[in-house]
Amino acid sequence: MRIRTALRGLTWWFTSVLGDHDYAAYLDHMRRNHPGSAVLDERRYWRERYAAAETDPKTRCC
Repeated sequence: MRIRTALRGLTWWFTSVLGDHDYAAYLDHMRRNHPGSAVLDERRYWRERYAAAETDPKTRCC
């Protein structure tokens, strides 16, 4: 049981580092702070995020 919990935690951490939860966080932010506003679909969200990282190097880690 402890191994399974540890593996779940490690998986969650690893996917968080890779940004897998970012789109869900974006949707939650939009729902709470901008109700009724247009929401980007996931594909468009990632395109815009990567484009922002290319134009502003401060937003990326490397």
